[in-house]
Amino acid sequence: MNSTYIGFGYDSHRFKDGSYIILGGIRIVHNRGIDAHSDGDVLLHAICDALLGAAGLGDIGMHFPDSDQEYDNIQSSMLLKNVVDKIEQSGFRVGNLDSTIVLEKPKLSAHISAMQLHISGLLNTAPERVNIKATTNEGMGLIGRGEGIAAFAVAVINQQALD
Repeated sequence: MNSTYIGFGYDSHRFKDGSYIILGGIRIVHNRGIDAHSDGDVLLHAICDALLGAAGLGDIGMHFPDSDQEYDNIQSSMLLKNVVDKIEQSGFRVGNLDSTIVLEKPKLSAHISAMQLHISGLLNTAPERVNIKATTNEGMGLIGRGEGIAAFAVAVINQQALD
């Protein structure tokens, strides 16, 4: 018998001076950077929180506090791989992931496939089990004014029942 669990994640960061952003583990040329303790990959951070939440393992800040210098400028791909290792050690497997990135610029359609492939490798699942969408905030609020970026993620994980 399989048990299914669902988790939700969210992250946001301000933009800062820079020449690229990292989203879904992919470096994307942009006229801004992301202000963060790590590489600021809001998508991977939201996915981490969704997975940890589904497994009942807390949140990303509990496992990788921004007060710990060990995580200063760390690649978020490493954080997500660590989270996947934690949930797999607890007997869970990723079922599927659905996510949305919210930002005004840059347009992400040319990068979605690369993000999907990278993330599916980190999740040990097929690329078609990873869905990534991008949208704008229609010029409204801090994201609409181009001050920042946000991401949402919903993850389904499955656990095999013990015999």
